[in-house]
Amino acid sequence: MLDEPKLELHPTYPVRTERLLLRPLTADDTDALLAYRSRPDVCRYVPFAPMDREVIADRLASQWALTSLTDEGQVLALGAELAETGQLVGDVVLFFHSRTHRSGEIGYVINPDFEGNGYATEAARALLRLAFEDLGLHRVVGRIDERNEPSAKVLRRLGLRQEARLVHSEWFKGEWSTELDFAMLADEWRAQM
Repeated sequence: MLDEPKLELHPTYPVRTERLLLRPLTADDTDALLAYRSRPDVCRYVPFAPMDREVIADRLASQWALTSLTDEGQVLALGAELAETGQLVGDVVLFFHSRTHRSGEIGYVINPDFEGNGYATEAARALLRLAFEDLGLHRVVGRIDERNEPSAKVLRRLGLRQEARLVHSEWFKGEWSTELDFAMLADEWRAQM
């Protein structure tokens, strides 16, 4: 029998990568979040509508307020800022889906003004490290709309394998959407390190 992992995550902030600092979002991030999360093009393939200041304030006070993961069903949302300038370039999220199955999910949103620099890949790689090495998850998935090819490229660069293509699996923003499901196991994470 495998030793049971603790399955809690209490990061020391900021979580540092080569160019980024991942840290809890605060009210000071409102304008930066509004700059990209209010844009229809940014929200096209993600499960939220363009946000206004009120929605962002509500999320900061509720869904985005956690700084640790201690049980399934919780979500850790972190801002990704440039270490050099302090500019918020996007945000990332780690969902703790199941304690029994030791499973989770990652997501990321990058401000289009900063796209093409590898920030999504760098930030998401840090999330995978937190998920596998610190939280002790066995499996992490990434689920995207098939039309979101830049996001699919990020998941492939990270080493997640595409496991499913769910054709017209859900009614999403007024049309049928085809979902691509990617996944990585803890053993696969360790093998690429």
